[in-house]
Amino acid sequence: MLVTSVSFHNFDLIAVGTVIAAIGILGFVVFYSNQRSITNRTFLAFSLLTIIYSSVNYLSYKFGITETALWFLRFTVFFAIWHAFCFFQLFYVFPKEHVEFSKFYRFFIQPFVILSSIITLSPFTFMGVESVALSEAPNPILGRGMLLFAITVSGLIFGGLYALYQKIIHAADDIKKQLEFIFVGAILMFILIFAFNIIAPAVFHDVRFIPFTPIFIFPFIILTTYAIRKYRLLNIKVITTEVVSFLIAISMLLEVVLSRSATEIIFRSGIFGLVLIFTILLIRSVRREVEQRERMEALSLELAQANARLQELDKLKSEFVSMAGHQLRAPLTVIKGYVSLIMEGTIDGVSEKAKEALGKVQYSTDQLVKLVSSLLDLSRIESGKIKYDLAAHDFAQMVTEVIDKFKPNAEKKGIALVFENTLGPASFVFDADKIREAVVNYVDNAIKYSDRGEARVTLSPMAGPDGRWARLEVADSGMGIKKEDIPWLFDKFSRTDEAKIRDPNGMGIGTYFAKRVVQDHGGNVGAFSEGPGKGSTFWMELPMKNQQLT
Repeated sequence: MLVTSVSFHNFDLIAVGTVIAAIGILGFVVFYSNQRSITNRTFLAFSLLTIIYSSVNYLSYKFGITETALWFLRFTVFFAIWHAFCFFQLFYVFPKEHVEFSKFYRFFIQPFVILSSIITLSPFTFMGVESVALSEAPNPILGRGMLLFAITVSGLIFGGLYALYQKIIHAADDIKKQLEFIFVGAILMFILIFAFNIIAPAVFHDVRFIPFTPIFIFPFIILTTYAIRKYRLLNIKVITTEVVSFLIAISMLLEVVLSRSATEIIFRSGIFGLVLIFTILLIRSVRREVEQRERMEALSLELAQANARLQELDKLKSEFVSMAGHQLRAPLTVIKGYVSLIMEGTIDGVSEKAKEALGKVQYSTDQLVKLVSSLLDLSRIESGKIKYDLAAHDFAQMVTEVIDKFKPNAEKKGIALVFENTLGPASFVFDADKIREAVVNYVDNAIKYSDRGEARVTLSPMAGPDGRWARLEVADSGMGIKKEDIPWLFDKFSRTDEAKIRDPNGMGIGTYFAKRVVQDHGGNVGAFSEGPGKGSTFWMELPMKNQQLT
C-alpha cells in the first residue's frame, strides 16, 4: 500500500522522468545518425528544450515560495517559446542537411522570437502569483504579455505544422507515411498543451492540469519513434540498445520516486542523470559500430562488383590477345618460310648483301614469333583453356635435346653449356611440349644473360613428399639477381632492371609460364642468386609418377 501511495503521489515526477529519458534518447539517436545535418541538430535542440521545459514546469509548483514560483512560471513560458521555435525550425529545414535561411527568417522571425522570450521574463507576462501551495500548480496573475506569448507560440506551431503538411503533400510514398505519423503526433501534442496549459489557465483560471504537461508530449514522442523505426528500418542492434537503455532509465526513475528522504532523492536523481548520460554514450557507440559495419559491407559489395568487372575486362583482354595472336601467327609463318627459302639458297639470284639484310629480318621474325607464342600461352593460362597432352616421356632425353639445340648459340658467345645427369633415364607422365618450353626458357635465359663462363644444367633425383621426384637446375655465371628481386621473378611481366637493360624486347612471360606449367604438373619452381655479378640458378622439381591434369 505504501508503494502504491507514493507512486500515485509522485505521478508527475514519473511523467517528467519518462519524458526526459524518452525524448533525450530519441534526440541523441537522431543526432548521431548524421551529426552534420541541420535537421538532426535541430531535432536534438528540440529534444533538449523539451527536457528543460518539462523540468522547469515541474519545478514551478514544487516550491511553496511565491517569488520562486513566479520565476519558475516565467522560465516555463520562456522555454515554451524556444520549444515552439525549435519545432518550427525542425519542419522548416526538414529533411535537408544544409539550409540557407532567408532574410525574412533571419531578420524578422528570429529577432521576434528573441524579443518575445525576453518579455516573458518580465512582469508584462506574469505580474505575480495569487496563491502558492506545495506540490500544487500556482495561480498566476496574467499580464497583457500573455497575448504576445500566445500569438508567438501559436504562430510558430502552426507555421511548423503547415511546413510539415506541405512536405507531406510533395513527399514520396515511403517518406509520406513516416511524416504522417509525426504530423499526427505533433497535432495531438499541441492540442493538449494549448487546451490545458494555455486556454485552461488563461480563460478558466484552472491550473490543475499543468503538472501533467509531460503526458501531453508523449503522443509526439511515441509516434515519432514509431515512424523512425518502422519506415527508416533502424538496425535491430540499435533498437534493442535503445529499448534496454530506456527500461534501465525508467527503473532508476522509480528508485527516485520511491525515495523517502531528500538525501535519497538527490542521490538517486544524480544516479538517474548519470544513467541517462551513459545511455546516450552507449547508443552513440553502438550506432558507430553499426555504421562502420554497414560501411564495410557497402565497401565489400563495391569491391566485389569492381572485382567482377575487372575479371570481365581481364577475360575480354585475354580473348583479344588470343585473337590477335592467332591473326599474327599466319603472316609471320609465311614471312619466316620465305626468308628461310632465300637464306638456304632455294631461290636463286639473291646477293650476299641482300641475304645479310634478310638475316636480320629472320632474327626479328623469330623474336616476334616467340613473342606471339608467349602471348598465346599467357592467354591460354589466364582464360583457363590451357590443355595438357599427357603421355610417358623420358625427361632426361628431352633435356638433352634442349641442350643440344642451344649449344651452338652458347659456343658463339664463348659459354660452355655443360649437362650433368645423375638421374639417368627417367620416364614418367608429363606434357612434353609444355615442359620442354619451360626448360627452354631456363636454358635460354642462362645464355642470354651471361657473357662468359659456363651454364651448367644439372638433372638429379630427389625424395619428394609422395615418392621419387626429378630436380632440374640451370646455373649460370651471368649478371646475377638482387635478393629483393627474387621473390617476384616468377610473377607475370616481372623483369629486373638489369634484365630490361640487357634485353629490352623481353616481356617477363617465360618464367611465369614455366611456373604455371610445372605447378599444374604438381611440381615446384624457384631461383636463387648470391647477388649482382655472381650468377643465378633457376630450378624446377617434378613428381615422377602418373598424373591426371585438367
